[in-house]
Amino acid sequence: MLESTGRMFMGTTSRVIITTILSIVIAVNGSRRLGAFDIVFDPTNYSQNLLTAARALEQINNQIRSLENQAQSLLNQAKHLTSLPTSAVGQLTSTITQMNSLIGQAKNISFDVQKTQQDFERLYPRQYAAAVSSDKMVLDAASRWDNSYDGLKQSLTIQSAIVSSLDQDGQTLRTLMANSSAAVGSLQAQQSGNELLGFQIKQSLQTQALLATQARADTLRAAEQQASSAAAKERFTRFIGDGHAYTGGR
Repeated sequence: MLESTGRMFMGTTSRVIITTILSIVIAVNGSRRLGAFDIVFDPTNYSQNLLTAARALEQINNQIRSLENQAQSLLNQAKHLTSLPTSAVGQLTSTITQMNSLIGQAKNISFDVQKTQQDFERLYPRQYAAAVSSDKMVLDAASRWDNSYDGLKQSLTIQSAIVSSLDQDGQTLRTLMANSSAAVGSLQAQQSGNELLGFQIKQSLQTQALLATQARADTLRAAEQQASSAAAKERFTRFIGDGHAYTGGR
């Protein structure tokens, strides 16, 4: 639109120049006839008219150059204010939301700090007291196994989600790189840089989610083994008792 306006302006200014020159010529020629009298040529007046016309033409040219510079400046500003034709923000946000949803599906031992501490102390004791029944120890062992199973399942689910998005991530990266290379102004260049940074952050969040769920699964499995050892030790102590039952027959 700015380019077409510039062309219209050039056509208008050209007509103004022609009109001005014709007016000067007519004025000069008009001075050569005074009614029915003989033509009188005044060289001084003629030269002054030429100088006046030259100065007027120079001023018009200066104005034209100034307006052309202004038009070009507006065109450059329009380029700098042009936004990207496409955006990957929605896709990146959707992927991050999916990761958060999968992490939030953690069962039993969750990622909540206070609840994790309470559940861990309850289900994974350092040792079982003598007052704890055998049935309670069996139920705790079943709960620990469930926690380990769910931890491994969640870790595999996160892995599957990340792997399934690799093709889409590749396409997104190619699009972002193409937008960055074809940026026509500062706004597009800034938007491209921000979206590339957002893509990098999204991948970093996916990696963190994967590491967190894997570490959780490994930790639950190790804690299960430790608690099972403590429960086995207590059951063995109860079975043996004080040892007198096995020494009386000697």
